[in-house]
Amino acid sequence: MEKDYLKKLAKDPGYIPGIYNYCDRWCERCRFTSRCLNCTLVEEQFGNLQENDELNEVFWQKFSEVLQNTLTMIKEMAKEKGIDLDSIDIEKNYKNEETNKKNSLAHLISHTSKNYAKLIGKWFNSNEYLFLKKEDEINRIRVISSQNNPVEEAIGIKDAIEIIRWYQYQINVKLKRAIESESEELSDINDFPKDSDGSAKVALIGIDRSTSAWKMLLTSFPEQEKQILYFIAMLENIKNRVETQFPHARDFVRPGFDEIEQNG
Repeated sequence: MEKDYLKKLAKDPGYIPGIYNYCDRWCERCRFTSRCLNCTLVEEQFGNLQENDELNEVFWQKFSEVLQNTLTMIKEMAKEKGIDLDSIDIEKNYKNEETNKKNSLAHLISHTSKNYAKLIGKWFNSNEYLFLKKEDEINRIRVISSQNNPVEEAIGIKDAIEIIRWYQYQINVKLKRAIESESEELSDINDFPKDSDGSAKVALIGIDRSTSAWKMLLTSFPEQEKQILYFIAMLENIKNRVETQFPHARDFVRPGFDEIEQNG
């Protein structure tokens, strides 16, 4: 690629400077691909990025609406089943948490997010039959009834799985970066945006979206209620610890994403 062309692109005011520094790297689901220089350089061959952005805006708006009432509904559902999400022993493999130096809050955040990725990987591998069974069920409904919308449910399940799988490992990766950045940052520069907060915010967004996705799967697979509620409790546990470790993460303004939401 020619140097002059790169310089021309870099000066284009249509691109948002640094937007790719605090994104989740899911370009296929991003609503700002047409304003991201990094995405343009990598994915020019995909054509009309603006059209993709509009479709993705609708996609994430749907999940944003789901998220608003998700936790309240899930806690009520768990309570009806006699399950206290706050009392689930997420760190049952840890001993002497308060006396062991390694069990600092940052270390627990890293451990729990890594363990979450490992456990849901095992869950998907051992429950592959569930999705095949659901696919057969949806196909039968499509044949015998016009009252239901099996296509919509199938799309919902597929979307939920994609979201959970995308953030499965990324939550831990972003949190590790946040923890490492925090240890290198100067604490006396309070007014300067911190990379640790930005990275933690991306992880928190992944946690929020994963929670919404699990809620959708819970609706479709009620027989997996106990395990899914456990995963949701893990995410809630990680989220609470991250918000304690990085109290200003939610306030971090990511270039493009949060600026446009505030001004738009």
